[in-house]
Amino acid sequence: MCGIAGHVGVPADEALIERLLGAHPGAAAAATAHDGDAGLGARAARDDGGVGRLATSRGGRFTLALDGEIYNRGALRADLEVLGHDFGIGSDAEVVLAAFTEWGTDGLDRLDGAFALVVWDRDARRMTLVRDHFGVRPLYVAPAGDGWLVASEIRGILDSGHHDRRPDDRTIYRYLRFRVHDDGPATFFAGIERVGAGEVVTIGPDGLQRRPYTRLREELAELARTPRPYSRAVADEFRDLLTAAVRRRVPSTGRVGTALSGGIDSAAVAALVDAVEHEPGRPDAEPTQDAWSAVYPGSRNDEVAHVDAVLASLGDHVDAHRIEPTPTEFKKDLRDLVRTQEEPLVSTGAYTQYRVLREAADRDAVVLDGHGGDETLAGFGPHHLIHLRELRSRSTALAATELSHSLDVLYRRGRPAIGDRLHGRKDVPVTSLLDADFARAHSDEGYAVETSGLRARLLDDVFTGSLPARLRYTDKNARRFGVSVRTPFVDRELVRFVFGLGDDALVKDGMGKRVLRDAMRGLLPDSVVERRDKVGATTPQGEWFMRLKNHIYGEFLSESFANRPYVDQTAVLHAFEGWIKGTNSIDSMTVWRLLNLELWLQEFFDEREPDDDVEVEHVKTDYEPNARKQLDLVTADGTTVRRYPLRTDLFAREDDLEAKALGYVDRFFAGLPTAGADHAAATGGRWFFFISEKIVAISQGRSFFIWDIKVGRPARVLSRYVTRTPAGIGLGSPFTMQLAIEEAGLPRVLLASAGGAVGKVIGRRGLFYDLVGGDIRAIDGPTEYSVYPANVSAKLGPKDPDDVAAALSRAIRARVPEAYRDTFGGTVVMDANDIGRNVLGKDAPGTKERYELMFADNPLGQGSEQTPMAIVFEKPSA
Repeated sequence: MCGIAGHVGVPADEALIERLLGAHPGAAAAATAHDGDAGLGARAARDDGGVGRLATSRGGRFTLALDGEIYNRGALRADLEVLGHDFGIGSDAEVVLAAFTEWGTDGLDRLDGAFALVVWDRDARRMTLVRDHFGVRPLYVAPAGDGWLVASEIRGILDSGHHDRRPDDRTIYRYLRFRVHDDGPATFFAGIERVGAGEVVTIGPDGLQRRPYTRLREELAELARTPRPYSRAVADEFRDLLTAAVRRRVPSTGRVGTALSGGIDSAAVAALVDAVEHEPGRPDAEPTQDAWSAVYPGSRNDEVAHVDAVLASLGDHVDAHRIEPTPTEFKKDLRDLVRTQEEPLVSTGAYTQYRVLREAADRDAVVLDGHGGDETLAGFGPHHLIHLRELRSRSTALAATELSHSLDVLYRRGRPAIGDRLHGRKDVPVTSLLDADFARAHSDEGYAVETSGLRARLLDDVFTGSLPARLRYTDKNARRFGVSVRTPFVDRELVRFVFGLGDDALVKDGMGKRVLRDAMRGLLPDSVVERRDKVGATTPQGEWFMRLKNHIYGEFLSESFANRPYVDQTAVLHAFEGWIKGTNSIDSMTVWRLLNLELWLQEFFDEREPDDDVEVEHVKTDYEPNARKQLDLVTADGTTVRRYPLRTDLFAREDDLEAKALGYVDRFFAGLPTAGADHAAATGGRWFFFISEKIVAISQGRSFFIWDIKVGRPARVLSRYVTRTPAGIGLGSPFTMQLAIEEAGLPRVLLASAGGAVGKVIGRRGLFYDLVGGDIRAIDGPTEYSVYPANVSAKLGPKDPDDVAAALSRAIRARVPEAYRDTFGGTVVMDANDIGRNVLGKDAPGTKERYELMFADNPLGQGSEQTPMAIVFEKPSA
């Protein structure tokens, strides 16, 4: 599928529809219709027999663009033919247009399917927008001057040239604060709204008007007031209705895929697809169902055993395909996932489906999914708690019985909170992570979770609190890979049936979905039917984030994140550190929302080079300077020096500093004879080996990942009063301040801090470092512009730097070509940045100031250059 688009009241070139529809690899050509300042368009992902195309009424008054499938097309067509309508190929679009011309918006409730449609009325100059009863297919609308834009995807509106993109701060606040999205018309983009499920929107001379075309929500609430008694016959009827829902969504020809996790929803769909595929009258052929499973062996989300049990029960009727996503792959796909979804997500669960559909796209045009089962059949933990509360209000004995049969389930759900209490983890309210002005501006916002009753909660989950978000990410993933995803549990007749049952048909002994479990006995393994734990089709998010903590920390440390008006960067960094160490109560869901928001802002609002336009990075040779630097420098004392920065691999704690450094020195002198005449002339004088104190400290084990540093309260307090500079974080981080306290002792640091405060008053800078002593000045922390691991590490200064310099000099003299042995002057351990230089150790003659002058412009750089050492020649006098 690709989608539909339209505009009204927008003087536009014909290419506007193409921009609104967007480009999709392998998609069919767009079908378009234009009428002055109005236009419609539709594009299908592939040749699908007319689905997602345009249709025009006889006489040309009405033009309709349809995205989706109509499951009762045959019955509608028969009714319309009786009323005098005739059809060409009888596509979904033709039948829906005939229904609209016959019954108008009053006939929309007759449609059964997953669809979005736009109708243009030429005579009334009115555009009508409609979404299906549950909102399976999306549709967005946005003002454009005096007119309006309509599209299946937000990106089309953003790329139209008629919309100024801005983030919607209220939606962002509600997402960060309450963990909600897709619960109303507003999107994360200011001015862009979604058409609601079961809603008709008209755009005409009177402006934009919204109203529901269906009473489905009210009907479901009414059905719940007079529930049917539960029995085995009810379960059988439920299975018949679910089978019919599956049958309507299985294509009549070609292969079909199912997204199979280890839960009962997807397992039931796979089993019923198999049953439908082998019904009388269907061709007896090789397996036509592909079962796609994303599994995470070894994680807490390991569903492999349950998936295998389902596949074994289906036998040879299914071709099984297994995907094992890794955190490395997730990191690689992350930006595309953010781009695909168009808006932030509440969790990384959508990535499981993203991977499944990416693999399935090469084989299957249609994939059936189990989404909707939790929302309609009370499959979430809160459903059970609400049910217990209702039972208690009716009968203490019934509630006690249900509670006694649910203790194991309740314990699993409550275990994280129990663990927080037992381990004394600090509570971190989300509001404490937000920018104070941003939080204050939205302090009146609230979000009431529905807890008044089980049926009220299910209604809220279906139409507001849960299912809309799932349907959104399902549709975005489907469009990304050109696959039609169909959800049998999101079926009007099936949902009506379920809401007509009593609560005991849904929740029993701590488990939801009782009617589904009873309906599937004999078709699925008991290990799946009787499961009392719930995982679902999601990623091992917490485990992955722990593996990717350096990458996530880098995003939180970035300049863009620091400058957002939504978050308090320092508070987020402290909270993230606490999450890594297990000392606070924030969870991976909070971490994800902060990360997802940042990546979304980067993708849709920051100026970034398109991936296709990024040039391959030039790898610097030993004989050229770093970017924006120079090889030669005339020092303040009149000496001309030539500095050769040596690019190296990253250094690690276990590296042999001497052996590794000598390798780069060997490389330099081996290539020097062919480097060019200019270099030969410049390298005849005395020379020195300069090495950054960072890699010396790293190889000595004096560099620490920030999550391994146990930060105390004094470090947190003192670090807030340190001025950070563009050159580095210094002691302005709790991590580096903690290292300073451990190195010099808290009393000395407190004394130096007091002295530093006095120094600021009297205008004497650097008094803190003079008083604290040692090489505390060399302590530095993580900086976002540095390469890993420096971007997530804090380090002490090197130990015994003079001795290190002497040892390196001895090794160099024993290795360098004889022509350069006598002119070698020694080694310098240098701490340099773009603001200052500090020689920490040397065995070269002369004062430290002499060598600091040679590095006056910091030729090694301080970002991603990876040039932590240099060979420096004093140029011979002419």
